[in-house]
Amino acid sequence: MEPKVTIIIPNYNGLSFMEPCMAALKRQNFRDFDLLVVDNGSTDGSVQWLKAHEIPTIFLKENTGFSGAVNTGIKAASTPYVILLNNDTEAEPDYVGELVKAIEASPDIFSVSSRMIQMHSRELMDDGGDMYTVLGWAYQRGVGQPTTLYDRPFRVFAACAGAAIYRREVFEEIGYFDEMHFAYLEDIDVGYRARIYGYRNVYCPKAKVYHVGSGTSGSKYNSFKVKLAARNNVYLNYKNMPFLQLLINLIPIGLGTFLKYQFFKKRGFGDDYKEGLREGFRTARACKKVPFSLSRLANYIVIEGELIAGTFLYVYEFSRRKLRTRRGSKRN
Repeated sequence: MEPKVTIIIPNYNGLSFMEPCMAALKRQNFRDFDLLVVDNGSTDGSVQWLKAHEIPTIFLKENTGFSGAVNTGIKAASTPYVILLNNDTEAEPDYVGELVKAIEASPDIFSVSSRMIQMHSRELMDDGGDMYTVLGWAYQRGVGQPTTLYDRPFRVFAACAGAAIYRREVFEEIGYFDEMHFAYLEDIDVGYRARIYGYRNVYCPKAKVYHVGSGTSGSKYNSFKVKLAARNNVYLNYKNMPFLQLLINLIPIGLGTFLKYQFFKKRGFGDDYKEGLREGFRTARACKKVPFSLSRLANYIVIEGELIAGTFLYVYEFSRRKLRTRRGSKRN
């Protein structure tokens, strides 16, 4: 019988993460899955390790980025669902089964985001699904908050592709991960497109996975990441917002861009952020813009409401996280 799901793990020089990641998958209670690694031209011994352990792998000659690797894996899969899983993760035994159960709950669910928990602070959330704001800011739901606060399912703007399940056939309708993104915000982009087409993205708290974070890029902020994220932010808005929506959101997006520039400037990445924005504006027209259709007008209106609500939720979660940090500092 054909398995229900293919677990696709993109890998680029992630040899140190491979063994614990694979060991966790061997402990899964739900066994009806295929495994496929897509190696992005690794040079750290990953290729030799994968071959020695006879793990099904597609070996790419060069680094095609996260988007290129997962697209290769999704197109090679034949199962109804695909799970995209970062190599720097360790999944709980019920992880795969709970994701499959959640996505099978309704045919209009495109993706399900798992409860991603910080590997080295297991009482804290890493990501409970990704959100987007009218300021043009993407953020991780629940990051830095106690895991106990996120034990119920809810809707999210997009699933975090570091550990999420997707309905494979929908990619044929809405398009695959945008390879112009290379990495960063590509999961928000594909989730945004799914929302335009009327699909939902949800969070499943029972699917638990521990995540190191920045396992491939190496740090939370670096020149490479700041440039790509700034550029991809331009792509994200240009591709998914019709002209009128862009016009309506021009002032808040402009404000959000200014505030973000100030944030990165203080951390020494101001020039990188500006360079990313310039590249985004210069090359955005090469992106495949989502065609506007009046039949989806209601979806655009709902999305605009979600962007506004997402902004208030960001302020609330940011304030709560800061308050928690302040209380912790006082106790110490």
